[in-house]
Amino acid sequence: MFEWITSLIDRAGYAGIAFVMFLEGVFPPIPSWLVMPLAGFEASSGRLSPVLVVLAGTTGSTLSALIWYLVGKGLGTERVKGFAARHGHWLTLSPDQIDRVDGWFHRHGAPAVIIGRLIPISRHLISVPAGVFGMDWRKFLLFTAIGDGMWNGLLMSAGYLLRAEYARVQDYLGPIASVVLGLVVLAYVVRVITWKRP
Repeated sequence: MFEWITSLIDRAGYAGIAFVMFLEGVFPPIPSWLVMPLAGFEASSGRLSPVLVVLAGTTGSTLSALIWYLVGKGLGTERVKGFAARHGHWLTLSPDQIDRVDGWFHRHGAPAVIIGRLIPISRHLISVPAGVFGMDWRKFLLFTAIGDGMWNGLLMSAGYLLRAEYARVQDYLGPIASVVLGLVVLAYVVRVITWKRP
């Protein structure tokens, strides 16, 4: 995969970065912490502009988030509540609790989306509830782009500063992402085991 990403960025430049970051959002096994530091290394050599690298990466990742937002929008609150009524144990939410989450998301949706896009693993998940709970698509795109711009700027800067050592970024972020995923799975398992319908 690394060779393919390297080759694509070499051949397609900014369009290649945007495309790979779009794929990263749709197929999370492609890690952004591999793509953007590599693009930052290319920028440090003078072949690409750091600003345009971040802009290209943010464009691709924000468009991929829009797909998951539309998936959530297609599900809608009522359908999710119906699922909760039948299979609340696996969702660990009752229909009434979903109404409360809906209200919370309407009050705190902006910081939830921005912060969510800065956390490995959850950055791919936050778009679905934004769609389910009906966040305005223009606000969603704005907040997602802000979060993605911060995330991509951080990763690009790491590759730019580390230059040929940019692969070290993966050595740090890879384990962090694994820990976050493990905590998410553990929290879900504990919640399923201990959840009781209100």
